[in-house]
Formats: sequence, structure tokens, C-alpha cells
Amino acid sequence: MERTILITGVGKRIGYALAKYYLAQGHQVIGTYRTHYDSIEQLGKLGASLHSCDLTDPTAIDALVNHINQHHDSLDTIIHNASDWLPDNSGLSPAETMARMMQIHVSAPYQINLALAPLLINAAKTNDDSIGASNIIHMTDFVAEKGSKKHIAYAASKAALHNMTLSFASLLAPHVKVNSIAPAMILFNEDDGEAYKAKALAKAILPKEAGNAEIMSLVDYLLGSHYVTGRSYAVDGGRHLK
Repeated sequence: MERTILITGVGKRIGYALAKYYLAQGHQVIGTYRTHYDSIEQLGKLGASLHSCDLTDPTAIDALVNHINQHHDSLDTIIHNASDWLPDNSGLSPAETMARMMQIHVSAPYQINLALAPLLINAAKTNDDSIGASNIIHMTDFVAEKGSKKHIAYAASKAALHNMTLSFASLLAPHVKVNSIAPAMILFNEDDGEAYKAKALAKAILPKEAGNAEIMSLVDYLLGSHYVTGRSYAVDGGRHLK
């Protein structure tokens, strides 16, 4: 089954890896980005439909969904991957910090889900197996359950995003399944020092770098499942057991 997949935040890391992975399988990928990395050029050459979209701007989101509704007859998957790991001491006021985190992680997915729900439902109805044929996946975070001393607004917004998973799963059933993936440390950055890496790995009972393949496998499972909705899947190396 060829899918049409919208992935937000395809410029780097998990979003970029997912976009490349599904393009290689012959699926249509619609990707959004805020910063134009070299990876955007690479995805364009691979056939992705790419859109510059600042998710802090509701009018930009309106333009994105209008374009998708006008130019795509089918859409069966949305992966909300775009994120901003803004610390509470970023220099913005507390009100600005919370507003930004809630806009990117909650308001933007809310706006996109509502606007594109008819496409998702229609895709499910026209598929041979209509029950749960379309999917929405929210990328949340391990800290949504645990909290964070230095990223309070971020953690709160990711918790709100998972709560929205529950609401949309109920609203869009049976044609659209809606689930969350809650990662902890998946990939180190190139400039991460050895001391930081050791400290991060020590937080899990499986002290290893998960890698993008771990997320790809879980997304594949959720897309292929016909009986899973309204759930959160932790990819955290067992941090809750430390």
C-alpha cells in the first residue's frame, strides 16, 4: 500500500531519517521545515514535497493545510515530529517560553489535525481495509510523564500533546488511529562530549544510543496495526526503572 505521509520537521535527526526511509519505500512524503539545511535539498532530490512552515505562525499553518487540501487527493498519515527543546532560562520571559512551547507542540498539531482530518478519513474509507487505515502519530517525550527541572514548559507541552492523542483517537475512530511515541535520548549530537554521553547513557537500564532505526520500526508497527489507538509508546531504555 502506497502511503501519503505528512512529516513535520524533516530538516534533521528523526524527521529527516523518517522522510528518507519512507521515500526509499516508494511512499509520497510531504515535509515541513523551518530552517533550510542541506538535508532539505537532498529530500527534494529524492522526491519529497517540501514546505517552509514556521509552526509558531498560525497563518503559515493555514497556508500549509490549504495547499495540502488543494494539491493532494489523499493523505493517510501525519507524523508530528517538529519540536523545539527550549529551556526555561532561554532569555525569553516565562510567558513567552510557555506560549512558544504550547504553540509548536500543541496548537500546531491541533490546527493541522482538525484541518486535515477529512483527508485522513476519506483515505481510510477508500482503502480496502477501512478500519484504522489512517494514522496520526504525535512525537512526545519521556519527560511528559517525569517532568523536567530545566525544561518545565517543554515537558508540560509534550504532556499536553499526549493528552490530545487521547482526544483525537476518540474523535477520529474508527477510521484514524492516533498514538504517541515518547522518546528519551535517541541520538547524540556531533558536538556532545564524552562526559555528557556517559551521564545520559547512565540514566537508562539499557545504556546505549537507540538510533533512528528504533523509531522507524515503531512507526512501521503503528502504521501496520489495526487494533492500537490512543496509546503512548516509550522509547527510553527503561529509564522509569532507574
